[in-house]
Amino acid sequence: MILERGALLNNRYRIVEILGQGGMGSVYRAIDENLGVEVAVKDNLFTTDEYARQFRREAIILANLRHPNLPRVTDHFIIPGQGQYLVMDYIEGEDLRQRMERVGVLPEEEVIVIGAAVCDALSYLGSRKPPVIHRDLKPGNVKITPQGEIFLVDFGLAKTLQGSQATTTGARAMTPGYSPPEQYGTARTDQRSDIFSLGATLYAALTGATPEDALARAMDQAELTPLRKLNPRVSRRLAAVIEKALEVRPDDRYQTAEEFKQALLGANTSVRRRDGGYSVSPPPAAEEEKLALVEAGSASVSAQAEEKISRPEVKSPPLLPLSTPLTDAPPLPKRSRSRKKSQRRSCLVTLFMLLVIMGAVGFLVYRNDPQVLNRAYAYWPTIATFLPDGARNVGATRFTFSETPAPTTLVGAPTETLPLAMIATASPTPSPSHTPTATIAPTETPTLIPTPLGGGAGQIAFASNEQGISQIFVINSDGSGRRQITNLPEGACQPDWSPDGKRLVFISPCTGNTDYYPGSAMYIINEDGSGLLPLPTLSGGDYDPKWSPDGTRIVFTSLRNSGRPQIYILNLEDNSVKALSERYNTDFQPEWSPDMKEIIFVTERRTGKQVWVMNADGSNARPFTRSNGMLNSRPSWSPDGKTVIYTQYVAENSVPRVNIAPYTFEGFTEYRVSDLPMRDAVYSPDGYWLAFEGWVVGGSHNIYIMTSTGVSLTPITDDAVLDFDPVWRPTQ
Repeated sequence: MILERGALLNNRYRIVEILGQGGMGSVYRAIDENLGVEVAVKDNLFTTDEYARQFRREAIILANLRHPNLPRVTDHFIIPGQGQYLVMDYIEGEDLRQRMERVGVLPEEEVIVIGAAVCDALSYLGSRKPPVIHRDLKPGNVKITPQGEIFLVDFGLAKTLQGSQATTTGARAMTPGYSPPEQYGTARTDQRSDIFSLGATLYAALTGATPEDALARAMDQAELTPLRKLNPRVSRRLAAVIEKALEVRPDDRYQTAEEFKQALLGANTSVRRRDGGYSVSPPPAAEEEKLALVEAGSASVSAQAEEKISRPEVKSPPLLPLSTPLTDAPPLPKRSRSRKKSQRRSCLVTLFMLLVIMGAVGFLVYRNDPQVLNRAYAYWPTIATFLPDGARNVGATRFTFSETPAPTTLVGAPTETLPLAMIATASPTPSPSHTPTATIAPTETPTLIPTPLGGGAGQIAFASNEQGISQIFVINSDGSGRRQITNLPEGACQPDWSPDGKRLVFISPCTGNTDYYPGSAMYIINEDGSGLLPLPTLSGGDYDPKWSPDGTRIVFTSLRNSGRPQIYILNLEDNSVKALSERYNTDFQPEWSPDMKEIIFVTERRTGKQVWVMNADGSNARPFTRSNGMLNSRPSWSPDGKTVIYTQYVAENSVPRVNIAPYTFEGFTEYRVSDLPMRDAVYSPDGYWLAFEGWVVGGSHNIYIMTSTGVSLTPITDDAVLDFDPVWRPTQ
C-alpha cells in the first residue's frame, strides 16, 4: 500500500512525498510533527517471517551506529495488518549515480575524497562488536548532501558477522559489476566484500562504466578493462589502487577499509582531510523554493504547501534515503534569471568561437598544410568530442596514413626544428623548406649500405594476440619462421632474452600493450617453449622485466608497495629482491646500461613522464630527457651505450613517435627517427637496426624494422591483430 501525501503515520509522521519505490517497499520524505524535523520513513510491506526479521535486523544495526558518514535510526514500529516502518535521518542532496549522470566522470580528487569518507564508514562498521557488513555498496547508496557531506546509506542487506560463520540468513545483493564473486553463492562475505564494491563504485565514477561482472571474471569468462583504458587522465597510482580493490580473490584485495583508504590518499597527496571530515562540492541548488518545516503539532499539510513541495518523479533505485535533518542545513540559494541568461549567452559565444576555429583548421587541413595536419591529428581525439558524428567520421578518414608510408626524417635533425610532418592519404607531404638550426648528429651512424639483419641471430621475440589473447612468438627478421612460445590461459607479453639467447623472461597475465599490469607475475621459459619457471612474487603485480647483461639479475617494476609502480632487482642466484626506488616515487620501465653500471627508467617525479637514469644500486637518480610537458616511455640503450632511444607522445592518446638522444647530460638534444606512428623501439645487437611496433591509422599494429638512420622500413609481421613488445635475440 502506497501512503498518500499528507497521511499521518503512527500519529506522528506526516508524509510529504515518495522518494523511491521497490519490490519490498517504499521510502518517503516525512515530517516528524513531534520534533518539527524532516525524516525518511522506510516501509516493509512483506509480512513473512524472513522479511520481517531482515527488516528488524536493519533497524537494530542502524540504531546502534553513530558515525558522521552513516545515517541514524530514530524509530521503528509495526502497524498490524499494514507493515513495518523504519524512521531515519533524511538526507537531502543527490546520490553518486545521479551525480555521475549530471557531470559525467568525476575528477580524481573528488573520487578519492568520496572513497576515503566511505572507507571511514566501513572501518567504523568493521569495528563494531560484532562487525557489520553492508553488502550492497554501489553508486545509488552513496549520498552527497547540499553541504557536500558524504553518507553511506541503505542497510537493507547488511549483516552482522558472528565468529567464523559463513553468512547470516537473508537476502544477498547481487548487483552485476558491484558485487564480489563470493556474494553470489554461500561463501563467506566480510569487510573485503565491501572493499570490492567500493572499488567498483569508484571505478564507475572515474570511467562512467560499470566494471565487468566479478562472477564472470572468476569463471574466466570476462576480464576487467584497465581503468586507464577507459579514462587515460586518471593517474596510474590511483588506477592501481582501485584495480587492486577489484581483485577477484579476497586475499588479493586490501584487507581492511583503513588500508584501502590510505592507499587512496597516497595516490594523490593533494587530497587532505577538511575540517575533521571529508567533503566534496555540493550538488547544484534546487530550483524550487525550500518549504519551511511544518510547525510541531501541525495536524495537516496545506494544499499550498503540497504544491510547493511537489517534485519530478525520482528515477533513482529504491531505498535511497538518509541524511542529517534539514534544520542543520543552511538555506539553499536560488539561481537568478539573469545568471541563467548570462550562462546561456556564454555558451552560445563559446560554441560560435569553436565553430570558427574548426572552420579555420578544416581549411588548412584541406590545403594539406603539414604542420597543421600533424597538430590536428595529435589532438584529434580531443577535438572530435566536440563534433557531431558525421563531422567526426569525416575527420577520422582525413587523418589517415598512406598504405605504404615512407619515412621522411633522418637522424641528425633535432625534433624541435622540424614540423611533425604527416603523410596524408592523397600524397606524401612535402619536406620542410627551411634549414634546421642544428645539424649535430647524435652518434656516429653507419654508412647506408646493406648490413646483416640482427647482427647475427636475426630473430625477434614479440607478443601477439592472434590467438585471442596475447602470447609470446619468435620470428626471423625477414618475416619467416614464426613460431609460438607460450600458451598461457591468461596471456603473456613483455618478453626479454637472456644474454645467451636461450631463455626468455616474460609476464602473465597480459591482455594487451599498456604501461600497467596489476596482478601480473614474471616467468622464465626456454626458447623452445619448455621449462616454464615462475619467479618469486608478491601481491600487486610484477612487470617490465629486463635481464642484466651478465644474466644474474632481473630489474623490473612492481606494485607491491601499496600499488605504487616502483623499480626492484631480483637476484636469480638467491631469489633476493632489492628496492631501487625511493618510497614515494613512481618509477617504471627500467633497462640496464650495456656496462651494467646504470639503469635508465621512466618516472613521474616532475611534469609529464620523463626518462631518468640512476646508478645500478639506485643511487644518484637524475633526469635525462628535458622535453617538458611531453610524455616519454620505453627507453632503451644502443649496444655501445652512446645513445638512448625512447617513445614520445605530445599528449595521452596522441600519435607516438620514436626519438633518439645522445647519452650526454650536457646540451641535451633529441632527434626523431621517422614520422611513422611507432613506439617501443629497440636496437639490434649490432646497433644497425631498430625493431618497433608501427601501424597506419586505423590499421593493424605490426612489428617493423628499419635502419637506425631511419631508412629501409620493412614490416616483418602482417597480421590483422595486435603485435607488440619486440626484442632482438642476442647474437649467438
